[in-house]
Amino acid sequence: MADIVLDVEIRERTGTGGARATRNEGKVPGILYGGDKAPVAIAVKLNEFRKALYTGKLAGHLVTLKYGEETQKVIAKAIDFHPVTDVPVHFDLYRVDETQTIKINVPVHFKNHEASPGMKKGGALTVAFHELEIQVPAGHIPEDVVVDLSGLDIGASVHVGDLNLPSDVTTVQGKDVVIASITASAAEKSEEASAEA
Repeated sequence: MADIVLDVEIRERTGTGGARATRNEGKVPGILYGGDKAPVAIAVKLNEFRKALYTGKLAGHLVTLKYGEETQKVIAKAIDFHPVTDVPVHFDLYRVDETQTIKINVPVHFKNHEASPGMKKGGALTVAFHELEIQVPAGHIPEDVVVDLSGLDIGASVHVGDLNLPSDVTTVQGKDVVIASITASAAEKSEEASAEA
């Protein structure tokens, strides 16, 4: 169940002037689209939007949209920020059904660095993907994909096929795609080179 609720209102004015007027009222303009309904121009109070954003569970998670007494499930597809002030200036929300299978990017995190022989020897973790594109029912989006580095030595690679994913999650990338590898550090390579010489 989604724990973030965005209380929205319908925007009468659209376009650049309408968006500017909405921002001047202390709100963030957005658009709601998807499903079998027409796109709707909406707005959320800036402080409420920021609060939802800083939980880390707005982008890429199922969120409840509230308009008066009506509620519906949505996913934040895009959030635009002001290039200087970093204030959110616009957002796109996509209507979904909790059972609907969607494609979404989730972050990749790494654990047990200290249990990796390669890392203990001074190896470096080279990450190819910081996010993974997955297909999953909208109601079961995982927080992240966790890669366990236990037992990995220098030269070892973690492939998409090595991941321990829930049964209803499939990856868009092929099983042979390398997510990360443990490589020798530059200092270690120069030591090896001087030892060979």
